[in-house]
Amino acid sequence: MGLPCVSQELYQSESVVSSNVGVCCGALGHTVASRHGPLCFKYMHPKNHKILARTFRVFLGLAAGCALFVYNSANGATLVSGAVSLGYEYDSNVSVDELDRNSSVGDGGVLFAADISLDHDLTDKTSASASYGYSRIDYQDFDFLNRETHMLGGSVSSKWQKLTAGINYFYINARLDGKDFLTYHRASPSLSGFVSRRWFLRGAYVFGDKTIARRPGRDAQNHGTELDAYYFWRGLRRYINLGYVYRQEDSQAERYKYDAHQVKLRVVQRFNVFSRLSTLELGLRYEDRNYTEATPSIGQKRSDERFRAAVEFDIPVSDRINWTIYGGYSDYVSNLPSADYDQSLIGTRVELSF
Repeated sequence: MGLPCVSQELYQSESVVSSNVGVCCGALGHTVASRHGPLCFKYMHPKNHKILARTFRVFLGLAAGCALFVYNSANGATLVSGAVSLGYEYDSNVSVDELDRNSSVGDGGVLFAADISLDHDLTDKTSASASYGYSRIDYQDFDFLNRETHMLGGSVSSKWQKLTAGINYFYINARLDGKDFLTYHRASPSLSGFVSRRWFLRGAYVFGDKTIARRPGRDAQNHGTELDAYYFWRGLRRYINLGYVYRQEDSQAERYKYDAHQVKLRVVQRFNVFSRLSTLELGLRYEDRNYTEATPSIGQKRSDERFRAAVEFDIPVSDRINWTIYGGYSDYVSNLPSADYDQSLIGTRVELSF
């Protein structure tokens, strides 16, 4: 909802991890990715208490199962990690990006998110991983737009000389106000590696399949290409990421088909705060969408330009607890009135990791 819609976040590889670099090679959307999941305690309907309880049981069950797998692992090469976070976020213009709808009204909500991942070395050059994430947001006033998201993922990668070849798959199920809303499948083979001591390159093909409940005309398949370049000034303490994405969306309804070009810039700086390494991330993203057929309501082909800026400051409180402050601004320019708007976002969260 708002700044980071689910399909967009995945398509732009916001959470792709390069084992060569050991850092998140995602895009700017990483700064606001966690906002997909929230759970409002103050304004929570009684039925949501049951949802939260079930979610915790599933999460703890997965954690226990993964821990048992690690204990029984013959070579001890399996790593299990996870996190639980709670936060609050204010959105100046509550919207549903997937439907080109915005309220022009601001609202806030409490965020809840939990995720768990398992990484295993199959050989000394090949590794595999699996992950599950749950997130939710309950707004104070726009409770009919409360959103919960389940995400399953898996990947396999293998090193060959200076290159790493990999493939990842994600499945997303998102619900609005407890009702089915969006289902998304994404598969992406990639090739990456260092071309010099400071430059790291990554290229990928992306296929996506999107289904939106009660909106069959918006069901679509996506094909695209991602290119990323990373320049490391001071190793992981300071680096920049330049990226380009081409996407073609083939929707069931002709008026929703489009081609898109996108460029992005991220700057990451790590420095010590109270003897702990904090992270400041700045990002810019520009997207140009050109629709292939005329939109009946405006009598011409739709054209969109989307600009986004984001900032995130991550402060470790202890070895297991992080405090994050983030904000973002989006300016959507379109000849379709319902898709022409701007939006600001500010939030904070506390995360407990293991």
